[in-house]
Amino acid sequence: MTEQSSPITSSSTALSECDVLVIGGGPAGSTVGALLAQRGHKVVVLEKEHHPRFHIGESLLPANLPLFEKLGVADAVKAIGIEKWGAEFVSPWHDSKSQTFKFGDAWDKSMPFSYQVRRSEFDEILIRNAARLGAEVIEGCRVKGVAFATDHSGATVHAQHEDGSIQQWRARFVVDASGRDTLLGKQFDVKRRNAKHNSSALYAHFTGVTRHAGQDEGNITIFWFEHGWFWLIPLADGATSIGAVVWPYYLKSRTKPVKDFFLDTIAMCPALTERLAHATLLSDVEATGNFAYACERTHGPNYLLIGDAFSFIDPVFSSGVMLAMQGGFVGAETVDTCLREPAKAASALAHFDQQVRLGPKEFSWFIYRVTNPAMRDMFMGPSNVWRVKEALLSMLAGDIFGKTPIWRSLAALKAIFYIASAWNFKRSWQAMRLRKANIRVVEDAGSSAR
Repeated sequence: MTEQSSPITSSSTALSECDVLVIGGGPAGSTVGALLAQRGHKVVVLEKEHHPRFHIGESLLPANLPLFEKLGVADAVKAIGIEKWGAEFVSPWHDSKSQTFKFGDAWDKSMPFSYQVRRSEFDEILIRNAARLGAEVIEGCRVKGVAFATDHSGATVHAQHEDGSIQQWRARFVVDASGRDTLLGKQFDVKRRNAKHNSSALYAHFTGVTRHAGQDEGNITIFWFEHGWFWLIPLADGATSIGAVVWPYYLKSRTKPVKDFFLDTIAMCPALTERLAHATLLSDVEATGNFAYACERTHGPNYLLIGDAFSFIDPVFSSGVMLAMQGGFVGAETVDTCLREPAKAASALAHFDQQVRLGPKEFSWFIYRVTNPAMRDMFMGPSNVWRVKEALLSMLAGDIFGKTPIWRSLAALKAIFYIASAWNFKRSWQAMRLRKANIRVVEDAGSSAR
């Protein structure tokens, strides 16, 4: 497919210049912007909103912590976070009822915890850090389109400020970190709904939620229930994020206000209802439909797609921020190579493509099966034969980009899953048919990812 240009033109608008223009000031954009500015490039970061702004996705992974250190924000993140030492899974179909996984039991014992954070505070730390390191950060400025030069020498980025004024930048390289807006994915028509895993979400913040004692206070809890799963994420200021990730058909069945529908959904999970016995709703209830997608490409000759601009998968393992920031690090290395050593650009872009696809690929295998009865059995009755539990915990910690030798053990875990599924073939077949039916209902209705 050849590169397409935005139809937007404005010859009378002043043209500014930069080396790299980053679309979006979330974790991916702020990270890549900070690192490229630190390397001496002239970087402009355009963010359509103003920080602080609300965003869901408050649970971080241990693999984030080394990235915070490298960016120089470790102390600032620590100041706003509550420590997260593990993840608890709660099942209504198992006698054990709950199972807690400690990150300290992973293959690499050096990353035993992470944080839960308010994203409004966390994202502001990252974007202010990008400005501190030399990036020009402009908020309240929405990119409307990008026109790429036919000789791949650069691109003209067209953006609109809140007051309606138009501004253009001529950039040698563009990084799309626009999140779910997926600006270049839509412009090139390469964004595709994930046909293997459609899910929808309802979420809100509560106060007065019962927490675990001691070191477990900040743990995320995952509750399975009939229509999907819930998250419970404690925050440092006393609030708790509660969300339901459900099959799209279930959200489509809503016939009442979203708040009432959400509270009725919570009532279907007695274990969660117990934790919310003395809780009060603190925010509006938000609903998001059919949010799993991926773009068919990760890059072009002079642009990259990172974070949610490339793909978004089910948040059950809290991988979003880690993958976005990791994409920012490998993206910065790639752009720097492309600009300074053009002869090495092709190999740098190929390496970027492999790295950015790795995370979603590895997490997706488990995400596609997390509601499968055999997988639930494995989570609720974990075994460390062939070090499979340690390898799983390493993956849950986000430790998949380094040299930790988890891959043979993860392959063994997958083999155990397939054997268990075959052993209970009838149950597995019924679960597979139900899952496909849940997705197909919405597909037949003509729903699409947005």
